[in-house]
Amino acid sequence: MPVDPWSIDGLNFSGLEARLVESMAVMGNGSALGARSGVRPGDPGLTVTLAGTTINCSAGAAAIAYPGQGVYRVAFPSSTTVGTYTAAHATLNRVDLVYLRVWDTSVDASGLNKGDLVYLAGTPSASPVAPTPSGTQIYMPVATITVLSVSNGGTASVSTAVRPFTVAPGGILPSATAPSSPYVGQFYDDGTNLVRWNGSSWDTYLKMPGAMTPWTPAWSTSTGLHLPTYGNATIDCAYTKLGRLVIFNFSVIFGSSTNFGSGATGADNWVFALPFTAVRTTYPIGKASMEPGTSKAVSGLAQTTSDGTGMLIYVDSGRPDAGTVAAGVADSISPWVWASTNKLTIQGQYEATT
Repeated sequence: MPVDPWSIDGLNFSGLEARLVESMAVMGNGSALGARSGVRPGDPGLTVTLAGTTINCSAGAAAIAYPGQGVYRVAFPSSTTVGTYTAAHATLNRVDLVYLRVWDTSVDASGLNKGDLVYLAGTPSASPVAPTPSGTQIYMPVATITVLSVSNGGTASVSTAVRPFTVAPGGILPSATAPSSPYVGQFYDDGTNLVRWNGSSWDTYLKMPGAMTPWTPAWSTSTGLHLPTYGNATIDCAYTKLGRLVIFNFSVIFGSSTNFGSGATGADNWVFALPFTAVRTTYPIGKASMEPGTSKAVSGLAQTTSDGTGMLIYVDSGRPDAGTVAAGVADSISPWVWASTNKLTIQGQYEATT
C-alpha cells in the first residue's frame, strides 16, 4: 500500500499522517507506531504552582502519544490559570490531578480540536490517590496537588513527580523506573546511575570513585571472649566500592593503651569486621604483613570468616631472621605476644553481597 512520505511538495497530509510520522522523533514505547509522552528533560515548562487556592501552570510544551494516533505536540506560549482547587475536607486528605488534555474530534467525537490544562479533584480518603480521567481522553499528567484535611491544617502542596519525560530516539531518559519494552543499547538515568539494557537485564555504569572512604574495623575475637580494644592505636584503614567489588587498605600501629585481649589464649583468634559482607566465606581476600616493631615482618593471608562479615589473619611465613613465631591465626599471642608499636597491614579486595 503506497503512503505519502514526509515531506514532498504537492502532497497533502492528514493530521493522522503527520502525527504518525512524528513518532520518529520521540522515544518509542515498544510498539510499531508508539511513542513515549512527556516534557523534555531539564525543561522548566508546564510547572504547576499555587497562589492561594488558584492553580497556575507555566508556559511550556509537551508530546502526548496516543495508541494508533501518533504524537500530538502541544505548546502553551504563556502561563495559564487552570482554576481553583476544591476546599479541603473536614477530616480526610485528598490528592488532586492536573493534566494536559488534547481534544481531537476525529478520535473522541467531542466536536473540539484543541489542547487545554484540566484540574480534577480527587476523592477524600484515609489513603488518598490521584484520580484517573474518565472516558476516551488523550492526556498526560502534569502534577498532583495534595490537599490536607481541615483537621490536618487544610494546606495544599504540589508535586510534579507524575509528569513524564521523553527524549529523542537514542536519548538518555531520566526516570525513576526502567523504560518498558527496552531495546538493546537503551540507556536511562535512574537518578543515581546510568543504566543500559543488554538484551536480558539492565547493566549499571558506575561513576569513577573519588578518595577512598575511611573505615575503622570493629575488632573482636572468634570466641567472643577476651575482646581487644584499639586504645591509642594509629588506625589508617579505607575502602573503595565499585558496584560489588570492594578494594581496601588496612593499617594499624598499636599504641601504648591498646588492649590486645586480657587473658586471651591462642583460641581467641582476632576478627576484623569488613566494610561490607563478602559473597565468599572462608576465602582468601588479601595479603597481610605483621611487624614486631622492626622491619623483620611475618606475612599472612587475610581470609573471610564463615559468615563473610569479617576476616581472620592466617600466619603463612616465619621471620626473615629465623626468630620464633607461632603459626596459625593471628591473636594476642600469635605469631608473637603483641605489644605497642607493632604493626598490622593488609591490602585486599573481594566481592560484596550487594
